Amino acid sequence: MTANRILYVEDEPNLGRIVKESLEMRGFEVRMEDDGAAVIQAFGSFEPHIVLLDVMLPNKDGFTLASEIRALDTKTPILFLTAKTQTEDILKGFALGGQDYIKKPFSVEELIARVNNLLLLTSQQSANQDPAKGIQIGSMEYFPMKYELKWPDGQRYLSFRENELLKMLSDPLHEIIQRKDILMKIWGDDSYFNSRNLDVYITKLRDYLKPDPSLRIMTIKGVGYQILLDAS
Repeated sequence: MTANRILYVEDEPNLGRIVKESLEMRGFEVRMEDDGAAVIQAFGSFEPHIVLLDVMLPNKDGFTLASEIRALDTKTPILFLTAKTQTEDILKGFALGGQDYIKKPFSVEELIARVNNLLLLTSQQSANQDPAKGIQIGSMEYFPMKYELKWPDGQRYLSFRENELLKMLSDPLHEIIQRKDILMKIWGDDSYFNSRNLDVYITKLRDYLKPDPSLRIMTIKGVGYQILLDAS
Protein backbone atom coordinates (compact mmCIF):
# COMPACT_ATOMS: atom_id res chain seq x y z
CA MET A 1 0.00 0.00 0.00
CA THR A 2 1.43 3.39 -0.99
CA ALA A 3 2.09 5.74 1.93
CA ASN A 4 0.28 9.07 2.05
CA ARG A 5 2.71 11.88 1.25
CA ILE A 6 2.86 14.93 3.51
CA LEU A 7 4.56 18.19 2.56
CA TYR A 8 5.47 19.66 5.95
CA VAL A 9 6.56 23.31 5.97
CA GLU A 10 8.11 24.42 9.26
CA ASP A 11 11.09 26.68 10.07
CA GLU A 12 11.54 25.64 13.73
CA PRO A 13 14.13 22.83 13.47
CA ASN A 14 13.47 21.14 16.82
CA LEU A 15 9.70 21.06 16.39
CA GLY A 16 10.09 20.06 12.76
CA ARG A 17 12.29 17.08 13.59
CA ILE A 18 9.88 15.81 16.27
CA VAL A 19 6.79 16.15 14.09
CA LYS A 20 8.48 14.68 11.01
CA GLU A 21 9.71 11.63 12.92
CA SER A 22 6.31 11.14 14.56
CA LEU A 23 4.54 11.23 11.19
CA GLU A 24 7.04 8.82 9.64
CA MET A 25 6.56 6.41 12.56
CA ARG A 26 2.84 6.34 11.62
CA GLY A 27 3.67 5.31 8.07
CA PHE A 28 3.54 8.69 6.30
CA GLU A 29 6.10 9.74 3.72
CA VAL A 30 7.20 13.24 4.75
CA ARG A 31 9.07 15.95 2.89
CA MET A 32 9.99 18.88 5.10
CA GLU A 33 10.81 22.39 3.91
CA ASP A 34 11.93 25.26 6.16
CA ASP A 35 11.95 28.11 3.64
CA GLY A 36 8.84 29.52 2.02
CA ALA A 37 10.71 30.17 -1.21
CA ALA A 38 11.20 26.43 -1.80
CA VAL A 39 7.65 25.26 -1.17
CA ILE A 40 5.99 25.63 -4.58
CA GLN A 41 8.73 23.69 -6.34
CA ALA A 42 8.51 21.00 -3.64
CA PHE A 43 4.73 20.85 -4.03
CA GLY A 44 5.04 20.24 -7.76
CA SER A 45 7.73 17.57 -7.56
CA PHE A 46 6.55 15.73 -4.41
CA GLU A 47 2.80 15.78 -5.25
CA PRO A 48 1.66 15.52 -1.62
CA HIS A 49 -1.68 14.17 -0.45
CA ILE A 50 -1.81 16.90 2.22
CA VAL A 51 0.14 20.06 3.11
CA LEU A 52 1.00 21.06 6.69
CA LEU A 53 1.78 24.74 6.38
CA ASP A 54 3.30 27.00 9.02
CA VAL A 55 2.15 30.61 8.73
CA MET A 56 5.34 32.40 9.80
CA LEU A 57 8.12 31.45 7.38
CA PRO A 58 11.23 33.09 5.95
CA ASN A 59 11.00 34.65 2.47
CA LYS A 60 7.34 33.75 1.85
CA ASP A 61 4.60 33.40 4.47
CA GLY A 62 2.07 30.58 4.70
CA PHE A 63 -0.88 32.68 3.55
CA THR A 64 0.91 33.62 0.33
CA LEU A 65 1.91 30.00 -0.21
CA ALA A 66 -1.65 28.77 0.31
CA SER A 67 -2.87 31.18 -2.35
CA GLU A 68 -0.18 30.00 -4.78
CA ILE A 69 -0.93 26.33 -4.08
CA ARG A 70 -4.64 26.89 -4.68
CA ALA A 71 -3.84 28.51 -8.02
CA LEU A 72 -2.19 25.22 -9.01
CA ASP A 73 -4.40 22.73 -7.18
CA THR A 74 -7.88 23.11 -5.69
CA LYS A 75 -8.15 19.72 -4.01
CA THR A 76 -5.08 18.91 -1.89
CA PRO A 77 -5.97 19.65 1.77
CA ILE A 78 -4.03 22.40 3.54
CA LEU A 79 -3.73 22.38 7.34
CA PHE A 80 -2.27 25.56 8.84
CA LEU A 81 0.11 25.42 11.79
CA THR A 82 -0.07 28.78 13.50
CA ALA A 83 1.04 30.67 16.58
CA LYS A 84 -1.41 33.40 15.62
CA THR A 85 -4.51 33.56 17.78
CA GLN A 86 -6.50 36.40 16.22
CA THR A 87 -9.75 35.35 14.58
CA GLU A 88 -9.02 37.50 11.51
CA ASP A 89 -5.83 35.58 10.79
CA ILE A 90 -7.53 32.20 11.04
CA LEU A 91 -10.43 33.33 8.86
CA LYS A 92 -7.91 34.57 6.31
CA GLY A 93 -6.38 31.11 6.18
CA PHE A 94 -9.76 29.50 5.52
CA ALA A 95 -10.62 32.10 2.89
CA LEU A 96 -7.40 31.28 1.04
CA GLY A 97 -8.38 27.62 0.78
CA GLY A 98 -7.19 26.05 4.03
CA GLN A 99 -9.28 23.16 5.38
CA ASP A 100 -8.14 23.18 9.02
CA TYR A 101 -5.73 24.77 11.46
CA ILE A 102 -4.00 23.87 14.70
CA LYS A 103 -2.46 26.34 17.14
CA LYS A 104 1.06 26.05 18.48
CA PRO A 105 1.99 24.50 20.82
CA PHE A 106 0.02 21.44 19.75
CA SER A 107 -0.17 17.76 20.58
CA VAL A 108 1.35 15.56 17.88
CA GLU A 109 -1.47 13.08 18.45
CA GLU A 110 -4.06 15.80 17.76
CA LEU A 111 -2.18 16.82 14.61
CA ILE A 112 -2.15 13.22 13.35
CA ALA A 113 -5.88 12.87 14.08
CA ARG A 114 -6.60 16.02 12.07
CA VAL A 115 -4.40 14.80 9.20
CA ASN A 116 -6.17 11.44 9.11
CA ASN A 117 -9.60 13.11 9.18
CA LEU A 118 -8.77 15.37 6.24
CA LEU A 119 -7.32 12.50 4.23
CA LEU A 120 -10.40 10.36 4.92
CA LEU A 121 -12.78 13.14 3.93
CA THR A 122 -10.87 13.77 0.71
CA SER A 123 -10.75 10.07 -0.24
CA GLN A 124 -14.48 9.61 0.44
CA GLN A 125 -15.28 12.59 -1.73
CA SER A 126 -13.18 11.21 -4.60
CA ALA A 127 -14.69 7.73 -4.33
CA ASN A 128 -18.31 8.87 -4.32
CA GLN A 129 -18.30 11.33 -7.19
CA ASP A 130 -18.33 11.14 -10.96
CA PRO A 131 -16.10 13.98 -12.28
CA ALA A 132 -18.34 14.45 -15.30
CA LYS A 133 -21.57 14.70 -13.30
CA GLY A 134 -22.85 18.22 -12.81
CA ILE A 135 -25.69 19.72 -10.79
CA GLN A 136 -27.86 22.33 -12.51
CA ILE A 137 -28.41 25.41 -10.32
CA GLY A 138 -30.51 27.86 -12.32
CA SER A 139 -28.45 28.84 -15.35
CA MET A 140 -25.27 27.66 -13.61
CA GLU A 141 -23.76 24.19 -13.59
CA TYR A 142 -21.86 22.93 -10.58
CA PHE A 143 -19.30 20.09 -10.73
CA PRO A 144 -18.55 18.97 -7.13
CA MET A 145 -15.74 16.59 -8.07
CA LYS A 146 -13.94 19.29 -10.05
CA TYR A 147 -14.64 22.07 -7.49
CA GLU A 148 -16.04 24.07 -10.40
CA LEU A 149 -19.01 26.39 -10.86
CA LYS A 150 -19.81 27.34 -14.46
CA TRP A 151 -22.24 29.73 -16.11
CA PRO A 152 -22.73 30.68 -19.78
CA ASP A 153 -19.90 33.22 -19.91
CA GLY A 154 -17.63 32.28 -17.03
CA GLN A 155 -16.49 29.85 -14.37
CA ARG A 156 -15.05 29.78 -10.86
CA TYR A 157 -13.03 27.20 -8.97
CA LEU A 158 -13.99 26.68 -5.34
CA SER A 159 -11.93 26.05 -2.24
CA PHE A 160 -12.42 22.79 -0.35
CA ARG A 161 -14.87 24.19 2.21
CA GLU A 162 -16.70 26.31 -0.37
CA ASN A 163 -17.19 23.14 -2.38
CA GLU A 164 -18.43 21.12 0.61
CA LEU A 165 -20.89 23.86 1.55
CA LEU A 166 -22.30 24.30 -1.96
CA LYS A 167 -22.61 20.52 -2.29
CA MET A 168 -24.73 20.34 0.87
CA LEU A 169 -26.95 23.20 -0.30
CA SER A 170 -27.43 21.94 -3.85
CA ASP A 171 -27.92 18.18 -3.53
CA PRO A 172 -30.87 18.06 -3.38
CA LEU A 173 -31.54 21.60 -4.55
CA HIS A 174 -34.09 23.74 -2.67
CA GLU A 175 -33.92 21.60 0.49
CA ILE A 176 -33.48 23.46 3.80
CA ILE A 177 -30.12 22.49 5.32
CA GLN A 178 -29.78 22.98 9.05
CA ARG A 179 -26.99 25.25 10.19
CA LYS A 180 -25.86 22.79 12.86
CA ASP A 181 -25.64 19.98 10.29
CA ILE A 182 -23.38 22.13 8.11
CA LEU A 183 -21.10 22.99 11.03
CA MET A 184 -20.81 19.40 12.21
CA LYS A 185 -20.15 17.96 8.75
CA ILE A 186 -17.71 20.55 7.44
CA TRP A 187 -16.06 21.95 10.58
CA GLY A 188 -16.55 19.11 13.04
CA ASP A 189 -18.24 21.17 15.76
CA ASP A 190 -20.72 24.03 16.15
CA SER A 191 -18.58 26.39 18.22
CA TYR A 192 -19.08 30.16 18.07
CA PHE A 193 -15.87 30.61 16.08
CA ASN A 194 -16.88 28.04 13.44
CA SER A 195 -20.35 29.59 13.31
CA ARG A 196 -18.78 32.94 12.40
CA ASN A 197 -16.65 31.18 9.83
CA LEU A 198 -19.77 29.66 8.25
CA ASP A 199 -21.26 33.17 7.93
CA VAL A 200 -18.19 34.18 5.91
CA TYR A 201 -18.57 31.21 3.58
CA ILE A 202 -22.31 31.82 3.04
CA THR A 203 -21.47 35.41 2.05
CA LYS A 204 -18.84 34.13 -0.41
CA LEU A 205 -21.26 31.65 -2.02
CA ARG A 206 -23.91 34.33 -2.38
CA ASP A 207 -21.38 36.39 -4.28
CA TYR A 208 -20.45 33.41 -6.48
CA LEU A 209 -24.09 32.87 -7.47
CA LYS A 210 -24.56 36.50 -8.58
CA PRO A 211 -24.07 35.73 -12.31
CA ASP A 212 -27.60 34.30 -12.15
CA PRO A 213 -29.76 37.03 -10.54
CA SER A 214 -32.64 34.57 -10.05
CA LEU A 215 -30.58 32.52 -7.57
CA ARG A 216 -30.32 33.31 -3.88
CA ILE A 217 -29.31 31.61 -0.67
CA MET A 218 -32.08 32.26 1.81
CA THR A 219 -31.43 32.31 5.56
CA ILE A 220 -34.13 30.48 7.50
CA LYS A 221 -33.77 32.20 10.87
CA GLY A 222 -32.95 29.81 13.66
CA VAL A 223 -32.82 26.87 11.27
CA GLY A 224 -30.39 27.10 8.37
CA TYR A 225 -30.18 27.86 4.65
CA GLN A 226 -31.88 27.08 1.36
CA ILE A 227 -31.03 27.81 -2.28
CA LEU A 228 -34.04 29.33 -4.05
CA LEU A 229 -34.67 29.99 -7.73
CA ASP A 230 -36.92 33.02 -8.10
CA ALA A 231 -39.55 32.88 -10.82
CA SER A 232 -38.76 35.20 -13.73
